[in-house]
Amino acid sequence: MPQEFLHTTLGRTGWPVHRIGFSASYRPGPETVAAALERGINFFFGFGIDTHLRRGLREAFPRHRDSTYVATGAYNYIWTYGNLRRSLEKRLRQFHTDYIDLFMFLGVMKPAELPRRVLDEMLRLKEEGKVRAIGISTHDRKFAGQLADAGELDVLMIRYNAAHRGAEREIFPFLTRHNPGLVSYTATRWTALTRKPRGWPENKPLPPASSAYRFVLTSPAVHVCLMAPRSRHEFEENLRQVEAGPLTDAEYAAMREFGDAVYARKRWFM
Repeated sequence: MPQEFLHTTLGRTGWPVHRIGFSASYRPGPETVAAALERGINFFFGFGIDTHLRRGLREAFPRHRDSTYVATGAYNYIWTYGNLRRSLEKRLRQFHTDYIDLFMFLGVMKPAELPRRVLDEMLRLKEEGKVRAIGISTHDRKFAGQLADAGELDVLMIRYNAAHRGAEREIFPFLTRHNPGLVSYTATRWTALTRKPRGWPENKPLPPASSAYRFVLTSPAVHVCLMAPRSRHEFEENLRQVEAGPLTDAEYAAMREFGDAVYARKRWFM
């Protein structure tokens, strides 16, 4: 397997990262966080409520802080937004760290939910040094493409998987100019890409579950693909399968066909 398949630089941040990022949203246990670090995972995304991630990282920071990249943020509440500075200070206390590597405004659904004052406040936090990079998470692909082209954000976190491939048209072409880091989530489309959709021919084999992650990582535009395991065993098995490397042309075509079948069942699904 080519070494570069699982290792890259996170865009213009310059950070050397493992291309599998770790999320503890399904509470896999602090020991799974430790296992991820042992296996070379160094990009971790967490919400304020992710106690397993916080505990695992706090225990590891004395040895690993300089080589570990923590992504978290403040929440978009649709009708308003929380105090970004207060959210940052809370995350610093929760993770027991002096700085957050990537601080994001999370859950932006449309351009109006990222007013200029929010962007300016994030830029100020970065200038003050408690934040090393700033970004947003969004489902609005066209808006993400516009932000990539504008160049003010260091990282974009977007949905990309075999069933939702619009980023290939609406985001990827706009990354070259400013080289923002690109983090993807929902690689398995909330597990839909790991099981047979209705109408799938009985005699047609399903792609292996690992193909969902390998599909995302086969695109060089994606720097980090988030994985949210439920246990250490699931994490170890997922990573073992991902280490098979990029999909072959035949596997890639099969995964696109499977993604189309999954998408056809529930087009609206996030």
